[in-house]
Amino acid sequence: MDNTILLAIVAAVVGLIIGFVIAKSLEKGKGSKMISNAKKEASTILKAAKVEGDGIKKDKILQAKEKFIELKAEHEKVIVSRDKKMAEAEKRIRDKESQISNELSKGKKLNSSLEEKKKDYDYRIDYLQKKQSEVDKLHKSQVNQLEVISSLSAEEAKEQLIEAVKAEAKSDAMAYIQDRLEEAKLTAQQEAKKVIINSIQRIGTEEAIENCVSVFNLESDEVKGRIIGREGRNIRAIESATGVEIIVDDTPEAIILSCFDSVRREIARLSLHKLVTDGRIHPARVEEVVRKTTKQIEEEIIEVGKRTVIDLGIHGLHPELIKAVGRMKYRSSYGQNLLQHSREVAKLSGVMAAELGLNPKLAKRAGLLHDIGKVPETETELPHAILGMQLAEKHGEKPDVCNAIGAHHDEIEMTSLISPIVQVCDAISGARPGARRQVLDSYIQRLKDLEDVAFGFTGVKKAYAIQAGRELRVIVESEKVNDDQASELSFNISQKIQTDMTYPGQVKVTVIRETRAVNIAK
Repeated sequence: MDNTILLAIVAAVVGLIIGFVIAKSLEKGKGSKMISNAKKEASTILKAAKVEGDGIKKDKILQAKEKFIELKAEHEKVIVSRDKKMAEAEKRIRDKESQISNELSKGKKLNSSLEEKKKDYDYRIDYLQKKQSEVDKLHKSQVNQLEVISSLSAEEAKEQLIEAVKAEAKSDAMAYIQDRLEEAKLTAQQEAKKVIINSIQRIGTEEAIENCVSVFNLESDEVKGRIIGREGRNIRAIESATGVEIIVDDTPEAIILSCFDSVRREIARLSLHKLVTDGRIHPARVEEVVRKTTKQIEEEIIEVGKRTVIDLGIHGLHPELIKAVGRMKYRSSYGQNLLQHSREVAKLSGVMAAELGLNPKLAKRAGLLHDIGKVPETETELPHAILGMQLAEKHGEKPDVCNAIGAHHDEIEMTSLISPIVQVCDAISGARPGARRQVLDSYIQRLKDLEDVAFGFTGVKKAYAIQAGRELRVIVESEKVNDDQASELSFNISQKIQTDMTYPGQVKVTVIRETRAVNIAK
């Protein structure tokens, strides 16, 4: 508003100045008439500027009033909302105060009830203590009466009773021990066999771990990426279709197939070979190749079974048993192929039965089928001998063959002469030199035993059997073992190895004691 008035005044002044200049110029060279006209125009301009300034002033005053009214209304709204919030807060505070007062009143009532219960509890304790003292007095009087009647004190009676019980228990124990010894003599050999069989079955997992992995070699590491596929879809499809775990690690140009079922592992291996050779690796193609490979392996299993029974001259075998014989090709036991083992047992059984004047064909049949319980199509907790006997009975094998299968680990009683023949031939096939990996197992166990001997001494920090078990390196803690004790420790370890272990050649024991001084320059 003030700026507008100022502009009007400036305009009027400018007009006056212009008129004055014009008047001066007219005074110099023009007439008085022009001077009077200029004065009139200047006065007219001043009046118009004044009127315009008054109008602008009134408009600005009205605008200012309207703005003031608007700001006042907004301020009143803010005040009303603030008052409303304060009222709500006061209401909440009043509600909380009433709630707290209610809880305090409830707490007072609870305290009063607890005090009443405590008084009742104290009264009951006093009552029980009085009753207990009365019972003790009564018991003491009865004991005194018994001592008078029996002419014995309580301690003497107790000692006599203990001696009588000891004598009776001793005689019973001796009789029991004698019975158990006689029973043990009769059944020691049979029980020992059962214990050994059960132990072997329970540690079978350690041996199975060595035979549940296949290595699939690749031309280059670029193939690993194609096998994995985008976001792992190809490898998931392969694992889902085959049931085999595929391990892709840093091993150059190789991946690992892991599965306890050797048939599924072989299907996965052949399927991967076809996919990598073909180059087209995607989920749909994976399912198609696995399906074809599964059918191919099933046909190969049947063909292997048929060829085996024909080679051994065995006739009339049920198709399911032929299939089980074919599956033995993909199963191993302690590193020995199960099909080769069964063929060997069959041949040995036939030869031994012929030497003894028994039926060699029946013995061959039992020898071939003695381990079919190790290749079941479904998982079971039965021992493989019992499971194999049940499969043979199910598919119509003769009782002598079924008994030989079930009794080759003494799971059941032998009822025919073929049974011990199969058992002996099974042991011969497994125990011949090079048949199984027990040499490697015993070698690894010997290395472990060497290290365990060292760890049995105080101060030993680490122990390593090196040079195929011909040297034992022992690292001791320098704080616990000094130089003289290190020499003594080396001698003691060598003596313990010499007395407790059996090993070829000699074992060198080296004890290492190391001290380090470490400082940091900053």
